[in-house]
Amino acid sequence: MSLDVTLQTDPGAISTDPVEEARRQIEICNACRYCEGFCSVFPAITREKVFADGDITQLANLCHNCRGCYYACQYTAPHEFALNLPRALASARTDSWERFAWPGGLARTFQARGEALAAALVIGTALMFAAIAGLPGGGAGFYAWLSHGAMVAIFLPAFFLPLVAIAIGLRRYWQEVGGTRITWADLRDAGLAAGRMKNLSGGQGQGCNFEKEERFSDARRHVHQAVMYGFLLCFASTSAGTLLHYLFDMQAPYGFWSLPKLLGVPGGLLLVVGCAGMLMLRKKADPELGTPGRSSGERGFIWLLGFVGLSGLLLYAVRGTGLTGPLLALHLGGVLAFFLLTPYSKMAHGFYRFTALVRDAQDRRARGNV
Repeated sequence: MSLDVTLQTDPGAISTDPVEEARRQIEICNACRYCEGFCSVFPAITREKVFADGDITQLANLCHNCRGCYYACQYTAPHEFALNLPRALASARTDSWERFAWPGGLARTFQARGEALAAALVIGTALMFAAIAGLPGGGAGFYAWLSHGAMVAIFLPAFFLPLVAIAIGLRRYWQEVGGTRITWADLRDAGLAAGRMKNLSGGQGQGCNFEKEERFSDARRHVHQAVMYGFLLCFASTSAGTLLHYLFDMQAPYGFWSLPKLLGVPGGLLLVVGCAGMLMLRKKADPELGTPGRSSGERGFIWLLGFVGLSGLLLYAVRGTGLTGPLLALHLGGVLAFFLLTPYSKMAHGFYRFTALVRDAQDRRARGNV
């Protein structure tokens, strides 16, 4: 196949600007259309003729980096077009998260030095918890080490302030991509796509090419599902404990057959398994198809999330022993670090990607493609 469309720009003029380079490659893809049946990115590309900066941002966040388009493309290097769409969209995507992050600059810092910053924050906050653990707890279980009031005073702001930062970033994103009023139908379509991880199967149900290059695999979709549902179960466990405490005056510690434990233990296991799987797949994947200069931030986020799940499980296993205090400090340090870093780590990609799916649902509905 050859391009039978005259491109508006020089197809060989590679740009160092992530948005401009993504635009150059997308224009070539739009002329070729060989990958039109792939993930949601390519049908979205074909719906446009001219790509504004907001269009590039939307397409970049709609991309799940499954890499199938790269291995199917006839215009990759050594061709003069030198297409590497997964890398170009990954660069534009990360650039958008860093631009939209509030306060500015923190996301770029974490992405460049994620592992060191995550480890330092976990250790620092763990030492803080260890220092205040000697204060009277006034309760049973973990509250004997740290009172319920102290936990609320520390974690309530640490939970809501990052949500405010994420909301500001998403608002900036929504304005740039030209989003309109959100309907329940938009949320339903986006939720179904996210829940099934549809785009991690290349949109055709064959799997993606993340770690096996030209061979298809569902491994990345499965580990993403493990992490996502593990996180949701852990969040549901915490929510259930909050409701039991405040509405039913049932205070921790809770037994294994209680709702918080029935949700939290499987959630922790899924987090650990999913994060371990992600790290293994990353070792097999071609780094040249990912975001340049951001591998430390990506690994740091995975290690931090896996540590939170693992330390929670170990804490439950050693409760009532002398290891409870040190492990509690480490676990709470990990949780606090995770909350504080959420707007600036790759955890933010879940929020932006879901918002991109909502915007895509709007666009498809407006054009009659639902």
